[in-house]
Amino acid sequence: MESTQDEILHDFHPILRVYKDGRVHKMTTTPIVPPSDDPQTTVRSKDVVVSADPKIAARLYLPRTTNTKLPLLIYIHGGAFAIESAFSTLYHNHLNSLTAAANIAAVSIEYRLAPEHPIPACYDDCWETLKWIANTPDPWIRNHADLSRVFLAGDSAGANIAHNIMVQFSENGIGSGLKIVGIALIHPFFSFDEEDKLWKYLCPGTNGLNDPRMNPAADPGLMAKMVCEKVVVCTAGKDHLRDRGWSYYEALKKSGWGGQLQIMETEDEDHCFHLFNPNSEKSHALVSFLSSLFN
Repeated sequence: MESTQDEILHDFHPILRVYKDGRVHKMTTTPIVPPSDDPQTTVRSKDVVVSADPKIAARLYLPRTTNTKLPLLIYIHGGAFAIESAFSTLYHNHLNSLTAAANIAAVSIEYRLAPEHPIPACYDDCWETLKWIANTPDPWIRNHADLSRVFLAGDSAGANIAHNIMVQFSENGIGSGLKIVGIALIHPFFSFDEEDKLWKYLCPGTNGLNDPRMNPAADPGLMAKMVCEKVVVCTAGKDHLRDRGWSYYEALKKSGWGGQLQIMETEDEDHCFHLFNPNSEKSHALVSFLSSLFN
């Protein structure tokens, strides 16, 4: 007979499993790598502390040659709000490639993960990082990033966070002349028609499909007020979240938002394929498409 400590309360395969004794087992891990001077792309990176309490960090990226101030990409990693890291091999390699291809400066945020830190901790951490960027004396930001040309991007849960940070920025601003020009939502994690069970577990304070953080269509007025000029949505043909990306695209069109909206679908590919197979032709095409947004 199975012991109580091994009895499963929630099984969110392949992300995490919750046991009745309170243990949480995260089922997916990726190796962590330090910042580096990447020999292939010649992109430099370094880690910074955004906040000691709560613990928030970020990895900064710069092309090797930076004679002028560059557009700044703020990147938010995916992982269903519960796994992955800005410092993982997947995201470190992706940010090296994206920084080189687009010739931009980049900040990749290491936010706190749920359920150890329930949602909205991830939103709070990314908002604090945005404020840090606006005010930091760090020379990589001050000397090389053009804060009047800032872009937000993320994949999966990171795309959800990017959208919500854009909404918060549009409502509250941040000062210091920082301007968010556009957002790129790659294989975004939203839920429009059916309450997402993982989201409900990770965000105890949610009110389900009426929560515009997970269902932006619940309050289209918030979408309509977004002050960015461009929004790009990327979907993948075999992705289980494909229809949710299209639903976001349609909801934003109907909201009355007045900016430039594009959607790119990559056929016959799965969720975040570009992270797992970065050297494929379709991954290169996605990186090129995103690069065109950031300039």
